[in-house]
Amino acid sequence: MSISATEASTTATTAFPTGTSASPASADDKQMFLELMVAQLRYQDPLNPTDSSAFLAQSAQFTALEKMQDVSDRVGALLGSQMAFGAGAMVGQQVSWIDADGVTTHSGAIAGVTFGAQGPVFEIDGAQVPLAQLLSVGTTTPGTTPGTTPGTTDPATA
Repeated sequence: MSISATEASTTATTAFPTGTSASPASADDKQMFLELMVAQLRYQDPLNPTDSSAFLAQSAQFTALEKMQDVSDRVGALLGSQMAFGAGAMVGQQVSWIDADGVTTHSGAIAGVTFGAQGPVFEIDGAQVPLAQLLSVGTTTPGTTPGTTPGTTDPATA
């Protein structure tokens, strides 16, 4: 009983999807892979033994996949910390943002930042504003028109 290289690579790539951290489930998958490999060796046909190079190739693919998963986890952690430092540096900056309705534009200074599953959320004049809703950062706030209340833009003229 043998597994072709195509089957082994398909099974390995679906067992360990990239972009997720190692979990108890992935540890179980590793254990299952090793148990399958031992079972293949135990129940192989003695008159037609499996080529040892196939096992070495499977083992090399498995090791390479583990290393790629480790690199992916580390890059994800680096991106998260970089986003946290960038968001933290924005505290005190003047920003403009658009409401969730997509029509009204506001401006104000960032008072604080919290970090959730979707990324940084800024506290601006008592409102919680996700990073994706920010329009500009700086000392000027584009889009404001004279005659509107401070911090908002008249939707009819925007």
